[in-house]
Amino acid sequence: MQTRRQFLRTAVGGPLLLSLAPTVPLFLSRSATHAATLPSPGERVLVVIQLTGGNDGLNTVVPFEDDAYARSRPTLRWKASDVLKISPELGLHPRMGAFQRLFKEGRLAILQGVGCAGLSRDHDAALRAWHTAEPDAPGAGTGWLGRATDHLWRTARPAAPGVFVGNISRPFGINAASAIVPTLRPAGDAATDIGLSSGDLPIQPKSGAGPGVPPASALLQHVCASLAMAQAHARRVRDARHSSPQKGYPTCALGKDLQTVARLTRAQTGIRIFYLELGGGGIGGFDNHANQLGNHCALLEQLSDSVAAFMADLNAARLLDHVLLMTFSEFGRIVAENGRRGTDHGAAGPMFLAGGKVLAGIHGPHPSLTDLEGGALKPGTDFRAVYAAVLEDWLGLPSAAILGGRFDQSRPRLWAASGS
Repeated sequence: MQTRRQFLRTAVGGPLLLSLAPTVPLFLSRSATHAATLPSPGERVLVVIQLTGGNDGLNTVVPFEDDAYARSRPTLRWKASDVLKISPELGLHPRMGAFQRLFKEGRLAILQGVGCAGLSRDHDAALRAWHTAEPDAPGAGTGWLGRATDHLWRTARPAAPGVFVGNISRPFGINAASAIVPTLRPAGDAATDIGLSSGDLPIQPKSGAGPGVPPASALLQHVCASLAMAQAHARRVRDARHSSPQKGYPTCALGKDLQTVARLTRAQTGIRIFYLELGGGGIGGFDNHANQLGNHCALLEQLSDSVAAFMADLNAARLLDHVLLMTFSEFGRIVAENGRRGTDHGAAGPMFLAGGKVLAGIHGPHPSLTDLEGGALKPGTDFRAVYAAVLEDWLGLPSAAILGGRFDQSRPRLWAASGS
């Protein structure tokens, strides 16, 4: 009989780290070799995908060997012969073959049991908590990525350090106080092209233009310089979005959105944070209270295939080490199906992280399927600790100032030597 270590080496094609600690695990490489080759913080890009509606984590990362799973899901469960195995007890949804390949290639990490104790199971309230990273402050005026964008804008003053790419209203998570956060639609939508014509710029200030003409004020000089920078940035963004597309992306909306992100990243537009969405806004396509199977299959296939194409595109451009992609959903689903071939609002669920520097593996123990709270999985990792790790150790930003508190006890160092 294979040992667990032997199985993992066979399944993944090499050594694999399993972190079973109850806190946030290492999910980025921390070896000295990788630390020495990390791009500087100013060159790193974060891509966040919101899975709107409450993704069913149990049918995404499937505990197929757990008897409680089989008993709780008589019509929705996936059997051992169905799933794409990533450990002796866990497998990915059958339609996530591209994610299994990323996992084997060492480019995908799975964080189990992520959530927040006592979080509301109402869509709007739960999303607001994930968006603001302040569950106890429902009136917060900015999102955590919006505050991160403000920090980037104050320190480097790029024209647009953070953007939303998609067809729904911009999610609150990237609402900023100071920085402008544009919304980019798929290339070809003329109504959303970013650009400033020369006529948008004021007359250039001239000092000593003639007798009686005062020198331009410092404020006007600053305004003109800022607008010129914005115009140049908008031109780079427009050119990048209309450059020749790379092949291999699925035709779904998320595939097109990630293709846009790849173009902008290759063009070095200075955008550091990209926010995307899968599920269609509103209560979201992942909210499957009835007849879940077909819709959930389609959404997970879109996610898996789109992210894999994006990783391949970046790898071909030698940019994979510069990008970290992260997914989240406002909550998971309850363990037992509800009698309508669907599932109701739950609590904890998995997060995916992908990129060239991600330490592939399964991080954290799978939540118990019998020790539940209101029928749902109990969180083992606070989502704000994951945010803190991404902010501090990937983007090089002060997590305490952005999140309104410190999560150092559960935030790991993500590599042996600081990449900053």
